Amino acid sequence: MMSTSSSRVADYWTLTKPEVNLLIGMTTAAGFCLAGAEHGQGLSMIRLVHTVAGTLLVASGTGTLNQVLERRFDALMRRTASRPVAAGRIAPWHGLVFGVVLATVGALELAAAVNRLSSLLALATMASYLLVYTPLKRKTPLCTLLGALPGAAPPLIGWAGATGALSAGAWILYAMVFLWQFPHFMAIAWMYREDYGRAGYRVVPRDRPIVPFVLCQMMIPLLALVPLSLTPVFLGRAGVVYLVTALVLGAGFIYRADRLAAHQSNAMARRLLLTSIAYLPLIFIALVLDRA
Repeated sequence: MMSTSSSRVADYWTLTKPEVNLLIGMTTAAGFCLAGAEHGQGLSMIRLVHTVAGTLLVASGTGTLNQVLERRFDALMRRTASRPVAAGRIAPWHGLVFGVVLATVGALELAAAVNRLSSLLALATMASYLLVYTPLKRKTPLCTLLGALPGAAPPLIGWAGATGALSAGAWILYAMVFLWQFPHFMAIAWMYREDYGRAGYRVVPRDRPIVPFVLCQMMIPLLALVPLSLTPVFLGRAGVVYLVTALVLGAGFIYRADRLAAHQSNAMARRLLLTSIAYLPLIFIALVLDRA
């Protein structure tokens, strides 16, 4: 009985997509801390906790509802067939209720304990992800572009949580996460292109060669990301430590993308994916520490 209960808890935990939430929580916290530093505010740990917790609850609800909506297609892909709803371990109705409760509690926490702007941003992010990006994955490769718009919202929510408004610094962070998503997701799309094809997803073209598409979607945003990441230095909001860190991380990111472009293998795509996962928290941590 205990083993069954533990498995059920683990399944509900899986529904929240904790591996994605780790980056969401980190970028939300970074946005909060950087907003406070820019506006000369002291760090309110209680407000920070509420901002991150509320954002993660809405994100967890979004991830759960996404799996409910895509359960039939998830079941067709090796990468996602074992997800709790797709595999039939959790009923779609239960997943729906769980997702709605998580998102509602998170939005209410943000509205009551933080401010209305952060709550509205979180709800808008959820709506655009579920109602725009999710259905478009089966219709057009442009879904990556449209999905990157809500995907970059966590630092905005964090910034709004700290100040109740959005300024230029918030949009710089947003643009960085927006551009970062393209090489990150193209690495995933390359590794699982056959899986996506089986489920009818059009995250990469099915009617023309995918190599030029993947390379453009990967390299152009990445080449824009590196100079953009230096903007805080040019604006006097970061110093030499951040400058060196951003240049080293950017060079490593470009190198991994270049290796995938040269060899076009799953092994190189996996290395690019791991590099992207390391890049985002490291550059945000460097920026926060250099502003502290």
